[in-house]
Amino acid sequence: MFRNVRHMIYDLIEWRSQILSGTLPQDELKELKKKVTAKIDYGNRILDLDLVVRDEDGNILDPEQTSTISLFRAHEIASKQVEERLQEEKSQKQNIDINRQAKFAATPSFALFVNLKNVVCKIGEDAEVLMSLYDPLESKFISENYLVRWSSCGLPKDIDRLHNLRAVFTDLGSKDLKREKISFVCQIVRVGRMELRDNNTRKLTSGLRRPFGVAGNSVR
Repeated sequence: MFRNVRHMIYDLIEWRSQILSGTLPQDELKELKKKVTAKIDYGNRILDLDLVVRDEDGNILDPEQTSTISLFRAHEIASKQVEERLQEEKSQKQNIDINRQAKFAATPSFALFVNLKNVVCKIGEDAEVLMSLYDPLESKFISENYLVRWSSCGLPKDIDRLHNLRAVFTDLGSKDLKREKISFVCQIVRVGRMELRDNNTRKLTSGLRRPFGVAGNSVR
């Protein structure tokens, strides 16, 4: 209610400046005055204030010089105009809500937020932790991988991202929500020697990516 009244006051202030400028032609000035009075009557109505009856030019009718019947008819006309305005506003709001709901239903706007706290897995070397969404019935991944590089010390390789390992899986639309099952899969890839027990310096290798482990949890 406060926001609605504030917008109406801003409009009235702007229109008042235009009227006082004296630069408007007579026809535009007349239309603007009608616009101002209609806005005032509408504001009084939504605030449950008294309805002011006016003549065709927007001037307030003097009850001392206007008959009771004329006042009654003017009041009926003013009430009808305000009610029509209220119905129009209500209809516009409903159309906006319907369009918003239709757009929401048609647009992939669902997301899954993931916050990685820690990797409790004794690896012994550097590793890559890959997280993704998987459809077990279709046997395929339905998202890209969220990659975190994990050091052999048990901390992220990028130490600045400690306690800030977050990802959002976006573009999950109505088609994904209709899937019978969705799993969250975490893959661990060891990066280092061919064999962990390889202590022979002559055979020592580095930088090789070897599958180490995998875990999954049902999202739905």
